[in-house]
Amino acid sequence: MGHVIGIDVGGTFTDAVAISAEGGMVSAKTPSTPPDYGEGVLNAVEILAAELGITTEALLGDTDYIAHGTTSSLNALVMGKVPDVGFITTIGHRDAIYIMNVEGRYLGRPQHELQDVMRQAKPRGIVPRRLAREVVERIDRAGTVVVALDEEQARGVIRDILAQGVRAIAVSLLWAFRNPAHEQRLRELIREQDADVFVALSSEVSPRIREFARHSTTIMSTQIGPGLALYLAELEDKLRGRGLRGSLLVMQSSGGAIAAGEAAASAITTIGGVLTGGVVGCVHLAERLGHRNVIATDVGGTTFLAGLVVDGEPVRASATIVNQFPVNVPTLRVEAIGSGGGAIAWIDTGGNLHVGPASAQASPGPACYGAGGTEPTNTDANLVLGILPETGLLGGLRPIRKDLAIEAIRTRIAEPLGLSVEDAAAAIHAVQNAQTGDLLRKIVVESGYDPRDFTIYAFGGAGPAHCAAYAAEVGVTQVVVPLGPVASAFSAFGLAVSDIVLVREHSDPMTAPFDPARVEANFARLETEVLDALKRQGIPLDRVEVHREIDMRYGLQLGEVTAPVAAGSLDTAAVEESVAEFERRYARLYGEGSGFREAGIHGITFRVRGVGVLKVEPNFEELAPAPGEDPSSALAERRLVCLDGRKGFVSTPIYDYRLLRAGHLIEGPAVIQVPTTSVVVPDGMRGEIDRFGNLHIETRRKVVPLASKRSFA
Repeated sequence: MGHVIGIDVGGTFTDAVAISAEGGMVSAKTPSTPPDYGEGVLNAVEILAAELGITTEALLGDTDYIAHGTTSSLNALVMGKVPDVGFITTIGHRDAIYIMNVEGRYLGRPQHELQDVMRQAKPRGIVPRRLAREVVERIDRAGTVVVALDEEQARGVIRDILAQGVRAIAVSLLWAFRNPAHEQRLRELIREQDADVFVALSSEVSPRIREFARHSTTIMSTQIGPGLALYLAELEDKLRGRGLRGSLLVMQSSGGAIAAGEAAASAITTIGGVLTGGVVGCVHLAERLGHRNVIATDVGGTTFLAGLVVDGEPVRASATIVNQFPVNVPTLRVEAIGSGGGAIAWIDTGGNLHVGPASAQASPGPACYGAGGTEPTNTDANLVLGILPETGLLGGLRPIRKDLAIEAIRTRIAEPLGLSVEDAAAAIHAVQNAQTGDLLRKIVVESGYDPRDFTIYAFGGAGPAHCAAYAAEVGVTQVVVPLGPVASAFSAFGLAVSDIVLVREHSDPMTAPFDPARVEANFARLETEVLDALKRQGIPLDRVEVHREIDMRYGLQLGEVTAPVAAGSLDTAAVEESVAEFERRYARLYGEGSGFREAGIHGITFRVRGVGVLKVEPNFEELAPAPGEDPSSALAERRLVCLDGRKGFVSTPIYDYRLLRAGHLIEGPAVIQVPTTSVVVPDGMRGEIDRFGNLHIETRRKVVPLASKRSFA
């Protein structure tokens, strides 16, 4: 076995981690390079090679595979920067994507917008009406052809769509998940007219009941599929040109990778791939540290991401939402808000301070980068507060200018609010901490858990600077900052240690008590599809695991809860146990006694998750033990830093992480300087370095918000 590489391409930075056959790890962090993100990938690989003391060609020639996660597809959907595509559906059902099942007014909206009924509005149509067309056909709910596909009429529809210049067409017919014959024939008719047009079928992309969600999922997959295919092809050519021997994999929302050659066909599964890398990394580290319940938090340059690990397993969801449209994608449950290091601070018309969701991203970046940015960001505030070193980021490779940060905060925030620059910077920092704390509370409590039962893992370039504050905000008493050789590239570490994960699903509504033979037949077909797909990946696997589950709901309800199903032959007792587990999970989510079995229990969607385990065994090297608890041997300097709103700027010890040893105790207030990040230990808290180089912070009291009434003058 050679090296494996994980590469996380974010909106601001590209992170990478290489793991050798012996388990040794090195990491890299470099600015992303929009619009050609592939250049940033190559830059990161070059840094990894330099860290290993070999050439880029030598590293790539000894690489078994690269697991790549990118936000480019998700960003394209969120910002609407996708090409027009055609849409073909059953006659009489085109307007389902515009009616939006009434969900368009509330899906994905925060609570304060849901309460403001008068300002609720549907988003812009996902497809222009001129490109949404109908064909004559009808299949009923049993999969029986009621009206045959009118092929001549369909040829005319296809001809009209192609005449408008589209290069991709989504096909989603009524009840196609029951019988895909008409969708498959339409693909043949499209390719008769143009063999190079990208075609996506709902029966392959999203074989689930409910036409609106199935339509929107298929359309969005079609919008990003061609661009993803082009990006991956060009990236693979560049990597091959530099000597890549192994495979290029792409991370998916499910928490596992897929071969790049197959990614475009199921493009929608990759939109949250980079978001899940950190959660996968937490699962691996938590197993080593003995933590069963973890909140994974990643504050990058653009976003704040959070996911859950419960009893050693990541919390999963069967769907997500993008731009108020439902997306049928099995995913690790990860929530994101625009509150990263590059999040822009701004004032609304009512004089209220906000941070994000807009970001300065990699270009032009925060004002302190000196690359043309004039908007104040969270990074600028941290520099003014003394949390970041004026010597620069990335170990000095990224110079920063405090005078530019001061000017941006002064003109855009301080003067309009009548504050000093320092008070304004403190307010920006406090708002960021508050909104990240709100998100953590939301995802933990709404999943039916108590935050006090969890440990927070904090990573990303800006996460360690804020983690103690947002942990205390939600009542978590212990924070782990994974430092060591992966530092702020922890999501890339998660990509490197991820497995191949493929999911197949199929809706077959039935009412309990379920027929075991029918249930087993559904799973048998899905398992065959998954195992065949795993073989096509062309990657040696250590072993294969297969997991079954059913989405169920009570009668008269629409929301579903997923329950596992036992492996092997199924009898009545095994199926009943799955139904009982559904009721237990429902009660945990919504409260004891909230279930209503008398309404009936419906099994809706059957799902099989196949995991091709890749044998990657990272070696967490142990640090030399410190001779005592006193960390003064690692003291780099003292500088004025504001970590407490009541005290303002105080002389604060700054420790060099590279000089810390296992057993060192850091009493707050303190800052630990790492080449790729800064870790804050507030006053009244204590940090301890464990034998693997991780920093454990005890949040023994609630942090006083930096934006206090105290003057900094």
